[in-house]
Amino acid sequence: MSTTATAVGLSPKRGIWGGGNEPLKASYGKLMMWFFLLSDIFTFAAFLVAYAAIRVSYPGYAGPDDVFVGSNEYWPVPEMVFDAIPFFHGVHIPLAFVGLMTFILIMSSVTMVLAVEAGHRNDRNDVVKWLLWTLLGGITFLSCQAWEWSHFIHGTDGGTMLTYVNKMGQFVTETVYGANLVVNEYGPAAFAQLFFFITGFHGFHVTIGVFLLFLAFYQAAVGVYERRGHYEMVEKIGLYWHFVDLVWVFVFTFFYLI
Repeated sequence: MSTTATAVGLSPKRGIWGGGNEPLKASYGKLMMWFFLLSDIFTFAAFLVAYAAIRVSYPGYAGPDDVFVGSNEYWPVPEMVFDAIPFFHGVHIPLAFVGLMTFILIMSSVTMVLAVEAGHRNDRNDVVKWLLWTLLGGITFLSCQAWEWSHFIHGTDGGTMLTYVNKMGQFVTETVYGANLVVNEYGPAAFAQLFFFITGFHGFHVTIGVFLLFLAFYQAAVGVYERRGHYEMVEKIGLYWHFVDLVWVFVFTFFYLI
C-alpha cells in the first residue's frame, strides 16, 4: 500500500494527494469554479473570434457618420446604431446608454469585492448590505439590456430601404424597421444575428448570476453562512460575477467600439 500510494503521489497514511487536499490553497468548491470559468472563457473567446472573422469580411462604412444609412454592403457604424437612450426619443447620444450599462455592471463588481471582504471579516450585516447592492446592480443591468434589445428590434421611426433575400429565397426591396434574424435596417443580417446571440448569451450568464446573488443574499440574511462559520459561498459567487463583468468588457469592446 505504501509503495503504491507513493508511486501515484498519494499519502500512504491518508490515501489522498501528497500535496494536500487544497491545491494552491483553494478549496474544492473554488477550484471547481475556476475550472468552470476557464471552460467558459474558451466559449466566449470562440464567439468573439467568430464575430471578428465575420466583421472583417465586410468593408467598413466610408462616408460621414452623420449621413450613415444601413446597407447590406458594409458593416454598420456602432455609434450610429446604438445612439438612443430612454426618455430622450430622437436625441442622438452615441453609446451613452450602453456606456451607462457598462458602468453599472463594473460598479456591481466593486460592491461584490466589498461583500467578499466583509465575509472574510465575518461581518454579516456588511455582507448582506453589499450583496443587496450587487443584486440591484445586476437587475438594473438586465433591465437596461432588455430596453436596448426592444429598441434594436423595433428600430428607428424612418426605417431603411433595403434589398434582401426573404425566407422564401426571393429578392425583396422594402423599408425595413428594426432587426430580426433575417434582416435588419442597420446592415447585414449577420450583424443582428451576432448581436442577439453574443449579448444574449452574456445576458443569460448575468441572469444566472442574479439568481446566485439572491440565493447568497437570502442565506446571508438568515444567518446560514454565519452558522457555518465562513462565507466561502459568497467568494465563489464573487468569482463568477467578476468573470461576467470582465467578459462584458470584451463584448463591449468588440461589438460597440470596433
